[in-house]
Amino acid sequence: MPRLDTSARGVFIIAATPFTEDGRLDLAATDRLIEFYLEKGVHGMTILGVMGEAPKLTDEEAKTFARHVLGRVAGRVPVVVGVSAPGFAAMRSLTLAVMDDGAAGVMVQPPASSARGDDAVLGYCRKAAETLGAATPWVLQDFPLLASVPMSAGLIRRIMDDCPNAVMLKHEDWPGLDKLAAVRAAEADGARRISILTGNGGVFLPFELERGADGAMTGFAYPEMLVEVCRLFAQGEREAMLDLFDCYLPLVRYEQQPGLGLAARKYLLWRRGALACPATRDPAPKLTAASRAELDWLMRRLDDALDHQRKESVA
Repeated sequence: MPRLDTSARGVFIIAATPFTEDGRLDLAATDRLIEFYLEKGVHGMTILGVMGEAPKLTDEEAKTFARHVLGRVAGRVPVVVGVSAPGFAAMRSLTLAVMDDGAAGVMVQPPASSARGDDAVLGYCRKAAETLGAATPWVLQDFPLLASVPMSAGLIRRIMDDCPNAVMLKHEDWPGLDKLAAVRAAEADGARRISILTGNGGVFLPFELERGADGAMTGFAYPEMLVEVCRLFAQGEREAMLDLFDCYLPLVRYEQQPGLGLAARKYLLWRRGALACPATRDPAPKLTAASRAELDWLMRRLDDALDHQRKESVA
């Protein structure tokens, strides 16, 4: 499989990690989930991210899961593997394993311990780039709401200038549209162009595309919406893009609830037949009967909205 580079674009879905009801890793169910994502037209996949519950896996489980996914995908789309870890030794161990198994690249989020000013974050990223190896392309994850590591557009430019094997920014700041635009504007001022994919469940995706993003790297339970929004944007159909996005927005918003969002996403994937079981690994909040009923209602409303939209387009 070709390595990740700065031309990457489209939708790299953040894959869920399937578990059984008693919390064991479910590799058989993983095959069903991978085929679901591919059938929905995703352009790439990211595993062992935050929404993939990576911190809850043992080192051996992470390697087993990554190896299984890479074997199932079998080069049909590029796969990025999250390798963020408290120490560089663990990061290097997982990186070597997944790159040998066919990963297109890896993703790193600087930890809160590095947040002692721009120079400290830059120093961490330089060391991470060295640890990964010059031949390993990597994604810089910018998720300050979770990681508590603020990175300005200027700092991101410095990191990309100093780490040539960093080929992509996963932009997940909030609010972050002006920052995204500033990163892109720096290219006109001499910075090298990088791929930018965005997160936050896709809640700002149409506007992020307008500001210069190349696509999305997020895990919304309806990946076909993300794919279609990107397609409509690329074709210049801005109003159609927003019309479609608006149909899904209530579910996008519901999934964005702090803490509960992953449970909601897994429930939706389970309802759609993509997961054999909606379980999240403990510790994790559980959906109440009321929350499940609300999600069922929103799914019915989405079906009605899409059906109405189809009928209008035919008329």
